[in-house]
Amino acid sequence: MKNKNLKISLDRAYDVVKKPITTEKSTNLQQFNQYSFIVSKNSNSIEIKNAIEMIFKVKVNKVNTSILRGKGKTFKGQYGFRKDTKKAIVTLDEGNTIDSSLEIK
Repeated sequence: MKNKNLKISLDRAYDVVKKPITTEKSTNLQQFNQYSFIVSKNSNSIEIKNAIEMIFKVKVNKVNTSILRGKGKTFKGQYGFRKDTKKAIVTLDEGNTIDSSLEIK
C-alpha cells in the first residue's frame, strides 16, 4: 500500500519539480485548472503531489505523469540522443491556482 501522507523536505521538493512547461498547449490547460511541469525521472506521483503542495501552497487533486523519450539527433556528424524527460500534469482542486509568474529555484 502506498503512503499518501509521505512527508518530503523542501530541498527534495525543489529537486522533484524542475521547471514549469510554458507552451501554448499547457497554457490552454490552465483554464481547466491543470498545470504542467518537468519533474525528476525518479519521482513518483505521490512525491510530485506533495512537492507541488509544499512549494505553491495549493491543494492537488490528481497527478498524471509521462516519460518523454529523447529524440535521435545528429550533431557534427555524430549521432546521439537527447535526454529522456518526465512530464507531470497536475490537476488542482477548485479555487486553487498557481501564479504563472512564480519561479522555481
